[in-house]
Amino acid sequence: MLNVENIVVSLQSGLEIVRGVSLRIAPGEILGLVGESGSGKSMTSLALMGLLPPGIGLSGGTIALDGTDVTRLAPHQRVRRNCGRMAMVFQEPMTSLNPVLRIAEQIEEAVRVHDPGIDPTARARELLDMVRIPDAAHQMRAYPHELSGGMRQRVMIAIALACRPQVLIADEPTTALDVTVQLQVLGLVRDLCDRLAMGVLFITHDLGVVAQLADRVAVMYAGKLVETADVAPLFRGPLHPYTGALMACLPDPESDRPDMATIPGSAPAPGAIPPGCPFSPRCARAAAPCRAGPVPRAQGAPGQTAMCHFPLTERAPA
Repeated sequence: MLNVENIVVSLQSGLEIVRGVSLRIAPGEILGLVGESGSGKSMTSLALMGLLPPGIGLSGGTIALDGTDVTRLAPHQRVRRNCGRMAMVFQEPMTSLNPVLRIAEQIEEAVRVHDPGIDPTARARELLDMVRIPDAAHQMRAYPHELSGGMRQRVMIAIALACRPQVLIADEPTTALDVTVQLQVLGLVRDLCDRLAMGVLFITHDLGVVAQLADRVAVMYAGKLVETADVAPLFRGPLHPYTGALMACLPDPESDRPDMATIPGSAPAPGAIPPGCPFSPRCARAAAPCRAGPVPRAQGAPGQTAMCHFPLTERAPA
């Protein structure tokens, strides 16, 4: 359904902030895109939607929807081709919803644009029922500030579904929600994915969320994918040390350690990425080949690959 090959996102100066990312999403599949803040996850999603901010552009690669490379289309053509095929839910609904318009007006606007000929009020009510908002008829008359954070995020999902998308991009939609509401939203996304045979790109920094929700995982660091795998093989045996380090940072309720594990240092800025493996300055396993590059592709379970000289399944030389 969605086939992304080697996309590069660059500043006007030529500085690359997303470097050769490739993704594939099938109907009814959830791909979790994981990484620390600043790894390039959100820029990747904005590039897929054609929503990159001024001064930043797509400078390489292809984005194919049902076999059509939308990067070769003019902006107005891309809008028409993407209409009804790809939608996005952003992280903070209060900055995405119009505070002076009622919920019904905002959903109905999306319906009129993307599904003309349908009764917008009836469709808005249907969408609110679809995302499990109780007493939808009453909530349609509410303003965004009158709803809880979880309800607002459900409204954002309803607006995204108004165009009947084949691919839904969710950029950390549960980050600002408490744990109970987060579980409800994750369950809703999984249900909609299965019921509508919709592909989902779920962006998060939380591997716990990925373990609950995703079918496959892509781990991103410093603008590149360092590991991809199905969920089960990834959690049984990650290949890349960065993936292993992220897993080590997950809370362990059975541990008696007073503090949580952390990854030393910080991710490199786009203009200061070291040669070879970009994680090598923070990696306890790094050796001379890691810093020199190029970095080979290591193979694990079927479909599991990582960019690493000494994957976690092997012993690094002394």
